[in-house]
Amino acid sequence: MKKVVVIGGGTGTFVVLTALRDYSVELSAVVSMADNGGSTGRLRDQYGVLPPGDIRRALVALSDTSQTLRSLFNYRFSSGDLRGHNFGNIFLSALEKITGNFGDAVKLGSEILNIKGSVIPVTLDNTTLHAQLASDAVVRGETNIDIPKHDPTVPIKKVWLDPPAHINSEAIKAILAADMIVIGPGDLYTSIIPNLLVEGMAAAIKNSKARKVYICNLMTKFGETHGFKAQDFVNTVEKYLSRGILDYAVFNNKKPSASVLKRYLKENSHFVEISGLRDNGRKPKFISANLLDIGNFVRHNPKKKLAKILISLLN
Repeated sequence: MKKVVVIGGGTGTFVVLTALRDYSVELSAVVSMADNGGSTGRLRDQYGVLPPGDIRRALVALSDTSQTLRSLFNYRFSSGDLRGHNFGNIFLSALEKITGNFGDAVKLGSEILNIKGSVIPVTLDNTTLHAQLASDAVVRGETNIDIPKHDPTVPIKKVWLDPPAHINSEAIKAILAADMIVIGPGDLYTSIIPNLLVEGMAAAIKNSKARKVYICNLMTKFGETHGFKAQDFVNTVEKYLSRGILDYAVFNNKKPSASVLKRYLKENSHFVEISGLRDNGRKPKFISANLLDIGNFVRHNPKKKLAKILISLLN
């Protein structure tokens, strides 16, 4: 059975895991540990735990248990002292306190949810994401980059982790044993690149014999990738990973309807244009296809479209 490692965080990783979980592949999700917003941020601040949110999403995506239990792990309280908290986040934080180790907590959570594959925190170090803007102002914390209090039109110059974080040994093992590594989609600076900033990650990916695939986002994000085109996404990933490591970059070429795009304009989010892509015969090879799902939201279609592309690259 071929092994696929998905690197990222948030809903993007959930989509890829959903796309591939019904195929005969061994799935591992290496997940960002930079989140410090919402329920996750409150738990980090109050209890000194590592961020459970993105880990929980990956666990649910790979879960082979009842719909009731999956729904329980996604349940968010709407009132009272627990308002805004997610049950799964609290559960994983409690397991960390009981075991004394977040890695062990994730393994226990994996057993309870009976997951197909494995979910691996990219690091077990407590670290914080920082960004320097083109104005030279520094923004501290993933949530402040994700939901900017600064001028969102000012581009991000660079991002880093402080204190530095070291790669989880389990992540190294999975990456070196992989037949394919899938990076993205997801928020570029807050879900994808935080994984690449972990010391040892870029080297592990480079040393792996796996096919390396980057899946580009469908829409830009105000404050992170405002004004980006498809080539800008690839260039940024290569900046932190190293040029020539990616084998393939996958793009959507189907534009959503005007009525759907109009909803996103309220958030200053725009369709990622693939015009200007420069495939000069070097890595990565560019692949464009209609990856759009049907509906009122701009999403990748996981099982019929995205999975078809990824499985073809694996075989």
